Amino acid sequence: MTSAFMRLRSLLFVFWLYGTMAVYGVGLLPLLLISEGAAMAAIRWWAKATLFGARWIVGIRVEFRGLEHRPRGAALVAGKHMSMLDTIAPFVVMDRPAYVLKQSLMYLPAFGWYAWRTRMVAIRREDAAKALKAMVALCRDRLKDGRQIVIFPEGTRSDPGDDPDYKPGVAALYRDLEVPCHLMATNSGQFWPGHGIDRRPGTVVFEFLPPIPAGLKRGELMAEMKARLEGASNALMAETR
Repeated sequence: MTSAFMRLRSLLFVFWLYGTMAVYGVGLLPLLLISEGAAMAAIRWWAKATLFGARWIVGIRVEFRGLEHRPRGAALVAGKHMSMLDTIAPFVVMDRPAYVLKQSLMYLPAFGWYAWRTRMVAIRREDAAKALKAMVALCRDRLKDGRQIVIFPEGTRSDPGDDPDYKPGVAALYRDLEVPCHLMATNSGQFWPGHGIDRRPGTVVFEFLPPIPAGLKRGELMAEMKARLEGASNALMAETR
């Protein structure tokens, strides 16, 4: 398959990705007036449409493994982050995820409306100490409501092979919420890079790992989480290389 042909397919998928976002986002606006659950359903339908387009336009299949470790009800989930897909695909298999995201994303048309209605955890990064306290308070509230808090410890997307820099926010949540930390590994960056529009055919795997039990000290948690997330993600990348 030539690079020019794959570039064309990638462009078509970009139109599909943002076109369906606009169609679902605007067409299903009345659901925002009904309930949070209805808005969450709209996001889930768009996520499924995105995976459908990825499969048939650019040849990216999405596979979920370790679903026996997938959290049900209130939980903290730390995920490897290499691609926009990491924020979309989990909606297909998780009940009520609440993502920790940048406040600025709440101002985007369509995306921000649904993020607001489904009570995603928006934080301002300018004042780190204040942002941390606000994040913990919001996440505690979402946990009481049975949500799965999803946070990407790296804070931003990384490229395959990068030496990741895990931020302390996840440790603060783990300590203050006093819950186990579920883990979600992936190889998404191999086929849907974090930057640019090019995609390539292959199987993206999202693998849920056994959770880290509550009560570890910060250093122990960070070391265990990084070792397990990076180890599992690297194994997935080696498998699909």
